[in-house]
Amino acid sequence: MKIASWNVNSIKVRLPNLLRWLESFAPDVVMLQETKCMADAFPTMELEAAGYHSAVVGQKSYNGVALLSRNPLENVQEGLPGDAEDSQARYLEATTAGLRVASIYLPNGNPAPGPKFDYKLAWMARLRAQAAALAAQEVPVVLGGDWNVIPQPVDCHDPAAWEGDALFRPESRAAFRRIVHLGFTDAFRALHPNATHAYTFWDYQAGAWQRDNGIRIDHLLLSPQAADRLEEAGIDRDPRGWDKASDHTPVWCRLRHPA
Repeated sequence: MKIASWNVNSIKVRLPNLLRWLESFAPDVVMLQETKCMADAFPTMELEAAGYHSAVVGQKSYNGVALLSRNPLENVQEGLPGDAEDSQARYLEATTAGLRVASIYLPNGNPAPGPKFDYKLAWMARLRAQAAALAAQEVPVVLGGDWNVIPQPVDCHDPAAWEGDALFRPESRAAFRRIVHLGFTDAFRALHPNATHAYTFWDYQAGAWQRDNGIRIDHLLLSPQAADRLEEAGIDRDPRGWDKASDHTPVWCRLRHPA
């Protein structure tokens, strides 16, 4: 079973690339972020024609998350619990093919310090509570998405340049570790502990893609029950080089089917 996550940075602009990638890569489950459209504008019919069920939490022009699966999506939960007043479309959770999966678009948090950074840290605390509740169920869970966190210096091309940025501040990295320490496994790092230049995002500016000046901020975190089935994990750099590319590229892992 192939599971992937991709911040598409506008589903309307990136739909041809998404359909091309779905056909060539053939994932079973996909978490999408930054769809940037209301649910009624999501290309459900086109994705259904490509063989995928979909669930969506939309927001006009900003944010937006979705789940795609070759199997039906059940017990769908829209939004991250813990703040009834938070209307930003950043979290979607469902069960499919025996997995509990979530598409996550974690707040950026810049400028930091400031209200946006406070929101990021509060959101991460809510996410940790949700992750703990999922872990307690002792079922296979995959928390995937654009986490907007650079976990370690090796995960960016120039750590000094990112010092003080909300993606790399000690508070953000510590909040990420607190989630991992619930028993979750970073799928990519588990299988590629020494990999360098393993990036998932390259800015559109200053030739970042051409110079490979990237950062790794898109992650798949696996519960123990999912990590026990982990066979492969990687970063598919190809879509970042396509015409009209997103500034992110897909991350993926392969889980063996349960015995």
